[in-house]
Amino acid sequence: MANTMVKETKAQEAKGKDTLSPIRAAAQELHRAISDATAKRGADMKASLAAIPQKAKAVTESLKGSMATQNDDAKKKLADAAKYLEATEKHAAESVKSSGQAFQTSVRQALADARASVQKISEAVAATRSASSTHSRKK
Repeated sequence: MANTMVKETKAQEAKGKDTLSPIRAAAQELHRAISDATAKRGADMKASLAAIPQKAKAVTESLKGSMATQNDDAKKKLADAAKYLEATEKHAAESVKSSGQAFQTSVRQALADARASVQKISEAVAATRSASSTHSRKK
């Protein structure tokens, strides 16, 4: 019985890690896409940025879907990451509709928010690993 519980716990912990790795990769890709778009000029930049809000929304939905399987510390960090992703979506959408200084400001803010979301997701991964490590040592 105890062996079965240990196996189930380890499977749940592994599932928690596994759900965050692809989300972190997606958030990193989102950041990279914004960064790459900023290297372009004019209409090419706006065309590249037009896809960003939808990508940010998809990452946010994945992140929110995985929160239930995480420990409390990781959940808090993921909630913060979701706020940054929502801000990324908002700023990227604003950038497509604006020009001049407002455009530059929106793009910079979207990039900063995307970077912050990756950081928070990484912190959640660390919190999950730490909790898993602590849990393993107690056995």
